[in-house]
Amino acid sequence: MHHRRKSGILLHPTSLPGPGGIGSLGRECRHFIDFLEAAGQSLWQVLPLGPAAYGNSPYSCYSAFAGNPLLIDLEALVDEGDLDDSVPMPVFAADHVDFTLVENYKIPLLKAAATRFYAHGDLERKQEYWHFCDTTPWLHDYALFMALKDHFGGKSWTAWPKEIARREPGALEKFSVKLGGTIGEQKYAQWQFYRQWRHIREYANGKGIGIVGDIPIFVAFDSADVWGVPHLFKLDEKGKPTVVAGVPPDYFSKTGQRWGNPLYNWDAMAGEGYHWWIERFRHCFDLCDMVRIDHFRGFEACWEVPAREKTAVRGEWVKGPGAHLFDAVIGALGQIPIIAEDLGVITPEVEALRDRYRFPGMKILQFAFDSGAVNPYLPHNYTPECVTYTGTHDNDTTVGWFESVSPQHRNAVLAYTGTSGEEIHWELVRLGLASVAALAIFPLQDILGLDNSARMNLPGTPSGNWSWRFSSGAITETHIERLLELTSLFGRK
Repeated sequence: MHHRRKSGILLHPTSLPGPGGIGSLGRECRHFIDFLEAAGQSLWQVLPLGPAAYGNSPYSCYSAFAGNPLLIDLEALVDEGDLDDSVPMPVFAADHVDFTLVENYKIPLLKAAATRFYAHGDLERKQEYWHFCDTTPWLHDYALFMALKDHFGGKSWTAWPKEIARREPGALEKFSVKLGGTIGEQKYAQWQFYRQWRHIREYANGKGIGIVGDIPIFVAFDSADVWGVPHLFKLDEKGKPTVVAGVPPDYFSKTGQRWGNPLYNWDAMAGEGYHWWIERFRHCFDLCDMVRIDHFRGFEACWEVPAREKTAVRGEWVKGPGAHLFDAVIGALGQIPIIAEDLGVITPEVEALRDRYRFPGMKILQFAFDSGAVNPYLPHNYTPECVTYTGTHDNDTTVGWFESVSPQHRNAVLAYTGTSGEEIHWELVRLGLASVAALAIFPLQDILGLDNSARMNLPGTPSGNWSWRFSSGAITETHIERLLELTSLFGRK
């Protein structure tokens, strides 16, 4: 797996500080990478980078391939001459993202930039743009999908006229011409996102920092993916899902989680040699150096919930493609550096699939202290082939978690760490760094010692998530020095 011990920070780019109401791929992003270098870190883990749809969740996007245009650095567009810097900026909160306000401000500016680029862009940049369009196979379908959503008032694709919902060739050609201007705006935004992200990745790699991406196993129903290849999903004759994804009742929810994503028609995917998945992995590794697979266990078996059910209680485990899929992907792409998110209901079959390819699983320290010395999340039970975290985007911050546990639970934490718990976030960071786990990754909130007001996501809640941002100046020299000291002490630098 990973022969060198490494550590890093989990932070989604939307959480970066800076102007414009949301983190971007600009100056503050480079400053964050500078912090990682100074603190001795070698990994930056992000959440999925796609255009978030319902609830602003990066795990529910309009495309599994497109980038989030809200992350585009507008200052770069000004520098390139595509945008004026005279447009008044709303007053944005510094500690969270108001997605509606950001979208209403930023999307019109991206459209204006596209218009100016097409009218006045220099030949060299236009050649780069056309090369991107010619070599990006998913681009036109995505741009047309988004243009159609705008044209039909944001309605789901199943509510569009039948001829375009069913992708009849004549309708595709007709709307590609009719909506050409909007399609061009979408393609321009994707070009800018991907060139900016490429520069950020090159900047990080140049400092010895690898990017850990995130690939959700499922896609959103109202997406260019399902509209584009509906035969690869379990849909009825009207295009609606017959079954949807979720998980049974667990640590997070007594009624389980009904995610609502359509489920794959694995037989149809196998019949095409898993081409769609091969291209999805290829695309993700074009963006990142390592990839975490969210809900890895779904490849062995996933929880199928009848679409008519309101909760995820009444579902059943249905077998997935297992090794057939990964053999096809590795056969096409070679050995790929994967982190398997193996949390939740994990069976011996899931473990066998993970271990067959030596994919490291995840160990969450917040899960470690409630069941005695045999708890698999306790560091003394680790093997090197794992990734340890204090918590993830789905957990409380470590400070918030410690404040919420029972006195008995708290005493178990203090006994194991041998501390007073006064700086519990640093104690768990120290445990992770000292462990034999090959990789140790910590949410930035835990380096900063923040409480649950900085939590990123509360699973099972439809709103109020994904909006946390940290402020400029929140990372101090003390944070850098302390993280560097511990990282060096435990041989991760």
